[in-house]
This record gives sequence, C-alpha cells and structure tokens, in this order.
Amino acid sequence: MKIGIDLGGTHTAAAFVSGDGKIIDRVSIPTNSSGGSRAVTNGLLRVCDMLIMGTAAKETVPLSIGVGIPGTVNAETGEIVFTPNLPLSGVNVVRAIKKKYECPIYIGNDANCAALGESIVGSAKGAKSAILVTLGSGVGGGIIYNGHLHSGISGAAGEIGHMVIIAGGRECGCGRRGCWEVYASATGLVRTVNEFIGPHSGSMLLDLCGGSLEKINGRMVFDAHRAGDSAARLAVEVYIEHLAAGLVNIINIFEPEIVCIGGGLANAWDCISEPLIAAVDAEKFTRFSVDAPATRIVQAELGNDAGVIGAVREIQQTAAAKEQRARFAISLHARANVFAVRR
Repeated sequence: MKIGIDLGGTHTAAAFVSGDGKIIDRVSIPTNSSGGSRAVTNGLLRVCDMLIMGTAAKETVPLSIGVGIPGTVNAETGEIVFTPNLPLSGVNVVRAIKKKYECPIYIGNDANCAALGESIVGSAKGAKSAILVTLGSGVGGGIIYNGHLHSGISGAAGEIGHMVIIAGGRECGCGRRGCWEVYASATGLVRTVNEFIGPHSGSMLLDLCGGSLEKINGRMVFDAHRAGDSAARLAVEVYIEHLAAGLVNIINIFEPEIVCIGGGLANAWDCISEPLIAAVDAEKFTRFSVDAPATRIVQAELGNDAGVIGAVREIQQTAAAKEQRARFAISLHARANVFAVRR
C-alpha cells in the first residue's frame, strides 16, 4: 500500500491510501517541533511504523511514501528548502526516511498536497481551477489550474500566506512584516485576541484558558464567540476582515471556480462563512458583474485527510514527471548519437 503523511505544526498524520483516494487506515501523533529536526523526522518514521504494525499481516512494506511538508521543498533532491514554522530547513527528509524504508519516497508542499486531495475526491472535485486555503498554525495554499497542480518553477508557488496585507505589520516567521499568515492563521487569531483582552477584562476566554492568556487557542475563541462573549466577537470580526482581505486578493488575481477553506479554523465555518463571504463580495473587483460567473467560497470537505490523500497523488505526479524527463533525456541522447553518426 501507499502511505501519505501530512506533517503539521502541531500534529503529524499518516494513512494508507488506496489508488482511488480512499483512506484504509490512519494514525496521528503530536509533532515534536521543540525537539529539533531529528525529533520531527523521527515522528515521520514513527507514524509509518504505527501504520505498518497496525495491519493484520504485521509485515506490510509500503510501496511508496509521500510526505506533505509545511514549507518550500526540492522534490528532486528530497531536501526541505525552508520551513518557517518547523526546524527542518536544509534537512533531507527523503534520505532520513530511506535509512529505514527502501521504497520510493517523495515530498511536496503540504498545502499543495491538500489541494490535490480536495480536487480528487473533495470539495473541488470536477473543478478545472481551484485554490485551497489552509488555516492552521500558518496559512498555506494550493493552486489547481486546468485540472493540474501549479507548483511554479521551483515548487514554491502557492505560498499565499506570505503575501503582505498590512505593510510594516506583525513580524512573520518568513522574515517579512504584515504577511497574511500572521493575521489569518490560528496563531494570528490568538494574537488578535490578546490585543482585545487583558487579565481583568472579564472575558469568558479567561475562564476557558484558566487565566493564562498564552494557553488560548482558536477553538476557545470560537466557543466564546458562540456564547456571545464580546471580546471574542470583536476579535473574530477583525479576524474575518483580515481573512477576507487575502481572499479578495486571491480571487482578483486568479478568479478560480472555487476557493476551498480548510485547516483547523475551517471547523468554525458556522461562525465565519456568512460574514466572510459578504466581506469578500463587497470588495472583490468583479462585484459589479452581476450576471457573470462568480468564484464560490466553500468549506473543504476532507479535513485532515486531504493532505495524506494528496501526498499519495503527489507521489504519482512526481514519479510521472521524473519518468517523462528521463524519457526526454534518453530521446535527446539518442538524437545526439544519430547526429554524431551522420556527421
């Protein structure tokens, strides 16, 4: 079977995935980012071990392994170029995994993998153009164009979380200031909350976090929002403004058929969808084109499964691309030999 792995900032998920994109078995463990690169790569090996040991045969060897990485990767060499939120920059993940598993191993950007998953069996199935936005500890993106993943000349396309929406704003892990990620991610939401509440504000959030503001998370914020807490409501309103600003930019640039919103914060769709869509509709460039087709903003359907399903499809696409390049190189070599003989 093929293993797909979705490496996240808080959890590492893995699954056996069938050829038609169905999950056969899955596991998930916390990502030990504080332990450094070795701890994170050991986590990748651990989820593979857990999957394999969980099968009936206890001896299953994966046919291939695909890993979605939250950052820029070099799919050719297996090296991670840059991960702003994990200590993996410069680490060759493929080489590390191959020390234990002698099978084809491929890596890709995690949001690209999730976009592939949604386009295969999820909310973007059948769409020729779609953008997936993942709202987790960071903000990721995947671009589907003409039914295929667009990854750019170096594989770094789709880093939509690092477009600036507020010049000179909050510092981002990428080194810039004002990136969409530091406002529209779960981390960004918590930072916004902390700007609106203090230790004596009387907000319900203080009870939910036990009085320790550093323990606030996105789920707490939306739980307090649903309960009518004024500080949480204000923070969510500001958060939606920031989220809408980035979505308008994306729609104005790409105008895809669908924008899928995934990641952990998408679980609060009941809180954000209506005001978010209204805010985007009020700002997008095509707001006056009443009769023209419009981009739909929808909640991603696959949840955490999108990344592992797409990681397996990334394997197939990467392998096909390598095979195509190899055939092209052989063809060029053969033509060169024929030309040399003729001379």
